[in-house]
Amino acid sequence: MPAGTEGEDGAGGWAMELPGLRFLRREGSGGLANEVGRWPTFYLVIEMRQDFQMLRRIVAATVEAMGYELVGVEFHPRPGNALLRVYIDGENGITLDDCQQVSHQLSGVLDVEDPIAGPYTLEISSPGLDRPLFEAKHFARFAGAVVRVQLREPLDGRRKLVGHLLGMRGDDVVIAGSDGQEWEVPLERIEKARLVPQL
Repeated sequence: MPAGTEGEDGAGGWAMELPGLRFLRREGSGGLANEVGRWPTFYLVIEMRQDFQMLRRIVAATVEAMGYELVGVEFHPRPGNALLRVYIDGENGITLDDCQQVSHQLSGVLDVEDPIAGPYTLEISSPGLDRPLFEAKHFARFAGAVVRVQLREPLDGRRKLVGHLLGMRGDDVVIAGSDGQEWEVPLERIEKARLVPQL
């Protein structure tokens, strides 16, 4: 699919490719999202039957068995049609074909394991230029990069931090602000974090 386009993936979902980002969306477990433009209209809150770590283990086992790196998993229990977003990577990057293969395989596994109660949308995505960071090893790997971090609760009166990632110090993520201030943030206090592309 040409860059900057979107269309049907041929299996009841849709795919999009943009520079540095590719993803595939597909309904799971009989999901019946009512599309309004690009976004579904939702009604009932969908929850997991099992805890998140169990869900992540199911996803990791499937993705890694196919030879891909599992970057991270997000679960958003939205009304009527939850969103399960899975980020994958590979030695040569990720194509739409990669997303389709993982989506097909993972959909089958999730249908059997049935960890999510109710309809949901499975989205398989490459990390993109603004790569999300989930684990301690990610923060160590990308030390030196500029990151944008959102915290679960304020630190020094701030919930959002932008600065140079210095890596890990024990269990804390260390970030240096442009004013020279240094923050040590416990990993569990980070709600989400992404690299800031330097173009």
